[in-house]
Amino acid sequence: MHSLEGVTRNDQYRALGLSTFAFTVCFAVWTIFSIIGVKIKGELGLSDTQFGLLVATPILTGSVSRIFLGVWTEQIGGRIMFPLQMLITAVAVWLLTSVQTYPVFLLAALGLGLAGGSFIVGVAYVSQWFDKEHQGTALGIFGAGNVGAAVTNFAAPFLVLAMGWEGTARIYAIVLAVTAVLFYLFSKDDPAQAQRKRTGARPVSAAEQLAPLKNIQVWRFATYYFFVFGAFVALASFLPRYYVGAYGLELTTAGVFAGLYSLPGSVFRALGGWMSDRWGARSVMYLTFIVSLVCLFVMSYPNTSYTVQGIASPIEFNLRISVGFFVALTVVLGFVMSLGKAAVYKHIPVYYPHHVGSVGGLVGMIGGLGGFFLPIAFGLLLDLTGVWTAPFMLLFAIVAVSNVWMHVAIRRMEKRRHPGLEDEKYLSDVPEAPLAKPQPAANGTADSGETAAVKS
Repeated sequence: MHSLEGVTRNDQYRALGLSTFAFTVCFAVWTIFSIIGVKIKGELGLSDTQFGLLVATPILTGSVSRIFLGVWTEQIGGRIMFPLQMLITAVAVWLLTSVQTYPVFLLAALGLGLAGGSFIVGVAYVSQWFDKEHQGTALGIFGAGNVGAAVTNFAAPFLVLAMGWEGTARIYAIVLAVTAVLFYLFSKDDPAQAQRKRTGARPVSAAEQLAPLKNIQVWRFATYYFFVFGAFVALASFLPRYYVGAYGLELTTAGVFAGLYSLPGSVFRALGGWMSDRWGARSVMYLTFIVSLVCLFVMSYPNTSYTVQGIASPIEFNLRISVGFFVALTVVLGFVMSLGKAAVYKHIPVYYPHHVGSVGGLVGMIGGLGGFFLPIAFGLLLDLTGVWTAPFMLLFAIVAVSNVWMHVAIRRMEKRRHPGLEDEKYLSDVPEAPLAKPQPAANGTADSGETAAVKS
C-alpha cells in the first residue's frame, strides 16, 4: 500500500470533491439519451427494440472502456486521465447534433459512452487518497455522482422543450469541456503517482495489473454489480419510456418521476459506503438483495382483471398499481441499490489494494454491460410479450439468482475458514446441543401446589 505521509485533510477533500463533481457531470452526459432519445425515437420512427439499442449503446462504450481506463489511470494517474477522457467525450457529444440517420446515431452514441468510463478513473484516483478504514465512505461519496442521472431526468426535459434536443446536447458538451479544464487546474497528482515521480519507479505493467482477474471472487463481485449498477442505469433510461407508455404521462412528468428513482439511487451511495465500513459489505448486500426482491415482485405484477363465480353472481376484480405507489417502490428500490453499489466497491481496495484500477475496471465493465444489455432485453420483452411489467420480471429473476449464489459462496467460505463446519447440514444458528431435558422437581416443592389442587 502506498504511503499517505504528507497528505493533508484538505488534499483529501480536494481530490474527493473535484472527482465527485466531475463524475456527476459525466454521468449526466452518459444518460442523456434517456431524454433526448425519446425525441429521436419519434423523429426516426424507431421500434422499442431500436430505441433500447440506441439508449444502450453509450453504456456499451462506457462499460468496455472501464477496464482499459482503469489500467491507464493506475499507470499515468487520474489527474491526466480524467480531463483527457472528458474532453474526448465532449467532442463526441457536440458532433452528435449533426447526425441525421439511425446508424450514424449509434456510432455517435459510442463516442458519447466514454463518459461512463469516468467512474473507474475516479475510483482509482480517489482510493489512493484514503486508508482502507475510510475508503468505503470516500468511494461511496464519490459514487454519489450517479446523481447525474437524476440531473438529466429532472433538467433535460425542460431544456429539450426550450432549446430542442440539439441545443441540449450542445449545452452538455460545453459543461463537460469546462469541467475537464477545471479539474486539471485544481487537482493534484495522487500520492501513489507522486511517489513514483519522486523515486523514478516505473508503473506496473498492464499484464501485472490484470493478473487478479483469474480469481472467481472478482467475477462474483462483478455479478453483483451487474444488478446494482447495470440495472440502475437501465432503469434510469427505461423509466421515462415506461411512465409515458404504461401510465400515459407527459415526458416532463415522466422525467421527474424517473428522477425520483435516480436521486436516492445516487445520493445514498455515501451512506452505503459508511454502512459497509461499519457493519461489513456482506450485510449490506443481503439487505440490498432481499429488499429488491420484494420491490420487484410487486412491480412485476401486471394490470389484471379476473372474475370469481360468487354465490349470487360473478364478482369482478381489477388489480392495478397506482402511479404513486409505483413511484414509491422505485424510490425504495433505488435506495437499496445505492447501498449495494457502495458495498461492492468497498471490497475492491481491501482485497486488491494494488490492483484497484484493473479489478475495479472489470467489475465496473460487467456492471456497465448490464446497463447495455438490459435496455435491449427490456425492448425485446416489450415487443415479444406486450406486457409493460415484463422487464421487472427479468430483474426479479436476476436478483434471485445473485442472492442464492452469494449465500452459497459465503457458506463455502465459512466452511473453509472453519473446517468443523464441513459436515454441518443445518443453518449456522442451530445450537451445538439441544436444551437439556427438565429434571423432576424435588418432593415438597414444585409438586406441592399441584398436590393441593388435586386434594381440593
